[in-house]
Amino acid sequence: MDAKYQELFDKIKDSITKRVPEKKIGIAYSGGVDSTLVSKICKDMNYDITLLTIGFSESHDILFAKEVNEQLNYPHHVLEIDPKDFPSIPSDIHEKIQTDNLSWNENCIAFHYVSKLAKSLGISTVVTANGIDELFCGYNAYREAFSGGESEINKVMDAKLDNELKMMKAVNLIASEFGVQILQPLLSPEFVDYAKTVPITDKITDSEDLYRKHIIRKLAKQVGVPEVSCNKRKKALQYGSKIHKTLLKTR
Repeated sequence: MDAKYQELFDKIKDSITKRVPEKKIGIAYSGGVDSTLVSKICKDMNYDITLLTIGFSESHDILFAKEVNEQLNYPHHVLEIDPKDFPSIPSDIHEKIQTDNLSWNENCIAFHYVSKLAKSLGISTVVTANGIDELFCGYNAYREAFSGGESEINKVMDAKLDNELKMMKAVNLIASEFGVQILQPLLSPEFVDYAKTVPITDKITDSEDLYRKHIIRKLAKQVGVPEVSCNKRKKALQYGSKIHKTLLKTR
């Protein structure tokens, strides 16, 4: 493994070790490269992991998570959202987190179900891969910022990180009702500081770059993440689970 991939690998492992003391954990899992990389690293570090996938029936995340895990064969549980029960959940969550930010509401709805699934399995700690998209240019906003150069990309990054850290506090407020804690080791100050030193060229190549996160994808391949996951374009949780689509219909 080249030195830069080894360093990234070691930093991810260090961050998980420091931030995730509990050995029995759930991992919020979509089958995408970020959650699969975190799952693989945790498993190889001897964490007792269970993959947790939520979504409406036949949603992208449920189908893709199952497809990828056919190769990994990790313990995997799926919670299919019941369309009959769903309409009451968004209003309850909106009341609790007190914001009209659609993304925050959708993510809190998703983690309501992740936490419900975790609790049903006797799991009190759920690890997420949040932070990778923010720090390694995973979002389309980075393509839009590319023409403005590195300073513009860094501005987007700081705004995305600030939003994510605040949003995950709201997520944990919802998860706490199930006695579940959601941990994001890759949003730790130490990992953020390191990730900002990784050259932008290892993250995004130009304004037409539809894949991005190149150093993450290449590391994932090297540690044995299935190829189908490494090459998958990003699909945010609220879209992959069909929560966004269903929420708009119920409004």
